[in-house]
Amino acid sequence: MKSSKSENKRPLRADAVRNEDAVLQAAKEVFLTSGVNAPVRDIAAKAGVGIGTLYRRFPQRSDLVASVFRREVDECAAEAATLAAKNSPLQALTLWLKRYINFLATKKGLAAALHSGDPAFEALPAYFRAHFEPALIALLSAAKESGEIQRDADPYDLLRAIGNLSVTNNEDDIQHTYRILNLLIKGLRFEEGTSETEK
Repeated sequence: MKSSKSENKRPLRADAVRNEDAVLQAAKEVFLTSGVNAPVRDIAAKAGVGIGTLYRRFPQRSDLVASVFRREVDECAAEAATLAAKNSPLQALTLWLKRYINFLATKKGLAAALHSGDPAFEALPAYFRAHFEPALIALLSAAKESGEIQRDADPYDLLRAIGNLSVTNNEDDIQHTYRILNLLIKGLRFEEGTSETEK
């Protein structure tokens, strides 16, 4: 057990990094279609690695699920800055919130896993908020400064509101959530006053 712990602290070799990336990407795709309880052998086969390789890096299923979740959170949060650099503040905010909706919709079975009591998931809600809330704060702040939305919009309230809407990965439901998002954006703009062309 001691040697295993010390090995986990060492930097991964290039081939190990590639294997881990392949496993996480494969797990993401398998979880999307089959949920987080999909057979691990399916993930290993899709990643092109042996089942032993997968288990050495992720001894428990919960370790794999948590790693996929953190990777997806990182990618989604990082996209906020990319969108802000290429779009107007309100456009960047809207596009990122749609990206966030897609993130939630593709986490099939994750809600049940998070409430399973497994210690591997205990830190995930805090990780979620610690990455998404700053990303949304930056986008909201830019939109507020540009005068496009009202100044009392609360980022965590917005994250929770959209989270409550995003309960499945059904395409019709995602489109419905997009429509509700558009209503939310209009609501954010209303109190600040609309231009003559918008009335």
